[in-house]
This record gives sequence, C-alpha cells and structure tokens, in this order.
Amino acid sequence: MAGAAEACTRIFRSVFHSAGLTLVIVFVLTAIATEAQTFTVLHTFTGGQDGGIPQAGLTLDRQGNLYGTTQGGGGHSYGAVFKLTHKNSAWVFSPLYGFTAGNDGHFPFYGVVFGPNGTLYGATAQGGDDNFGTVFNLKPPATSCKSILCPWLETVLYSFTGGSDGASPEAGSNLIFDQAGNIYGTTYLGGVHYGTVYQLAKSGNSWTQSVLHTFAASGDGKFPLHNVVFDSDGNLYGTTESGGASSADSGTVYQLVPSGSGWTENILVNFTTSGAAGSQPTAGLIVDQSGNLYGATSTGGPGGGGTVFELSPSGGGWTFNVLYKLSGHDCNPYNGGPYGNLLMDKSGALYGTTVCGGANSAGSVFKLTLSGGVWTYTSLHDFNGLSDGAKPFGDLVMDANGNLYGTASAGAGGFGTVWEITP
Repeated sequence: MAGAAEACTRIFRSVFHSAGLTLVIVFVLTAIATEAQTFTVLHTFTGGQDGGIPQAGLTLDRQGNLYGTTQGGGGHSYGAVFKLTHKNSAWVFSPLYGFTAGNDGHFPFYGVVFGPNGTLYGATAQGGDDNFGTVFNLKPPATSCKSILCPWLETVLYSFTGGSDGASPEAGSNLIFDQAGNIYGTTYLGGVHYGTVYQLAKSGNSWTQSVLHTFAASGDGKFPLHNVVFDSDGNLYGTTESGGASSADSGTVYQLVPSGSGWTENILVNFTTSGAAGSQPTAGLIVDQSGNLYGATSTGGPGGGGTVFELSPSGGGWTFNVLYKLSGHDCNPYNGGPYGNLLMDKSGALYGTTVCGGANSAGSVFKLTLSGGVWTYTSLHDFNGLSDGAKPFGDLVMDANGNLYGTASAGAGGFGTVWEITP
C-alpha cells in the first residue's frame, strides 16, 4: 500500500478503569494509503415506484442478488423493498413491495434479511395497528410472474403498541435469528421512552413478543439505534447512541446475559464527549470467531470524526482498544462518522463508511488493515454528493469475490443510490 512503509507511526496509550472494565485506548497515526478500486452505481433511485432514500444496507442471496429497503417512495411514498438481480454483467432492478401506511407499516429504516424459511423479514419504524411500527415477513407470489412488477406478499408478524413493548424500530441494520428461529431486534423508543431489546418467538402460525431489556434513564443506555448480535455463548451485545454514566449522554456498549429469570444487562463501555474513545456509537457491533467485538463511534475522538474500536474478553472482563481515530466533522443534523456496522473480511481487515467524511464531506468508504500491530487506513471511495450519492448510513455487504456493496441515502437527485466497489 502506497506510503505505508514510509509512515511515521506514533502510538498514544491511556489506561483507566470503569465498572471493572479495563479500557486501553490505543490510537495509531499512520499515513493514509490509497488502493485501486472500481466504483460503480448499480441503481439511482427516483423516489417513485422504485423507492428513495435507502438508509439501511443490503442483503445478498446465494445467487449474488441484492435486496434492500428505502424509507421513501415505493408508489405510495411510504417506503419500499427492492431486489437487484445480477444477470451476466448487468443488474436488473425490481420493486418487491411498496408500503401503504396502513396496517402493513411504513418507513422501513431496517434492512431485510432471509429467515430460516428462505423468505425476507424486516421492520418498519411507523405504521401497524397503533402506528408505532411493525415486524413483517415478505414472500414471493405463489404463482410465477414474468414481469418485474410482481408484488411480494407481506404479512405483519407484530405491531408495536408504543407501551412497554417498545416503539419505532429505527435500526439501520437487520433483524437476527437464533437457532430455534426466534427473532431479535431493538426499538428506538418505548419501554420508558428510551428503547427496548425484544424477542419474537414463533408458536404455530403466531408470534409472541417479549421484552428482554428496557433501557432506563439513569446509568443505563438510551436509544439503541442499531441491531444486537449473539456470541457463541448466547449472550447479546449492542450499542446505544445516548445514555450511560456520562452526564453528556454519550452512549454505551451493553451486554445481555440470559438467566433463568430473564436477561441481565452489563454496561461494558460508557462513552464521554471529551474522551479519546469517541462518543455516540450509532453503529452496532460485529463479533469475530474469538469473541472479540468491533464497533465505531459516530463523533468525537481526537480527529473529530469518531473512532473504530475493539472489545476483547480478558480474564473475566473486557479490554477496550481504539484501533483507529477518524478525521472529519459533523454535518447538521448528523454526526459525521460511521452509522453502519463494520464488516470484516476473511483476512481480518475491517470495512466501514462515514456519513459526512471523505474529501468532499459527502461520506466515504474505508478499509482498515492490520500489519505489524498497526492499523492502516485506506480510502476506497469519497462520495461527491452528485451522481454517486451521499450520506451512506447502511451496513456493508461483501460477496464471495470480494466485491463490496452498499447504499447512499442522498445525492443523485436527492433519492440515493445502490453502489458496488470491486477490487
């Protein structure tokens, strides 16, 4: 990587203790490398039947086709689910479902994910019986359809009431399933107004919702904006963009441990506005095979653009490392750093996006590579806010050939894009 060998590396280390957690903050200042990539826009949204403003990431099927959601457009202007079919060297766009703002829900900030039965599952931030959001299932038509305008069949699995069960599932990520086929997700509001982690358990043809954790006002996190993730022991992990021990409400990393009487929450990290670790982790977490957690903060840190961090289990506790400090600035009303989950490839390299970073302050796609104990930043694409899009909020996905896919929520006429980066 150009410039990496000549990089002058300085490592700053600060150690402090909080609630039994040893936090080792490490940031590495290196030269920024560049890498030859090909960026291609696969679809430019119009805000009409195809949808508009995709804030979630994409899902790949086994054939390499892409699925996603938009929070606007879709024929009724309340959001849509779409498919991009890969045919030879071309991509064919198909709208699968347009939300009507009725009981079917509307404004799907979540993406869609394949469930155990091979059909799609997702959530809407509003709509449903009480207008507090839904969890839904989409199935293809029972009979074959040769047109690209073949609406899939939607079934609402659960409508939130806005009470103790939660409200407004606004995560930009996907629902997750356990081995028994139960669904897990988060709501941004509800409970005591600060959000919940919930489970949907299937029994026959019906689903029963139970709240695993309600976020409280004092000492707890508030407003979980992303998904939860399992480790190999069945514990759940996630982030909140606000709350925590800091009076500045700078966010947390939390753990939920199952027990006979329910789930017990442990706060692993309390972020602060002035801390070197950054603040407001709007992105969720990913976990590697060793049980290490990786995430990002959307603002703060020494560079002002947030941080990329790791949490490693150690001696019954957790060690926190800042892997890289991102440079940048916020763009009202958004923080400038990562909102989507990181992605790890087979070599252990990390990929992510920033909402307002990059050379044009319109967002960026980056790669972090570990070599000799140092993480090197590589810019893969800086959005220009025009034909390529702007403000990439969603998670990234990578196919078997190492091609990277994502969405941009703005630019390109104001309705966003789906894009591909090939190595």
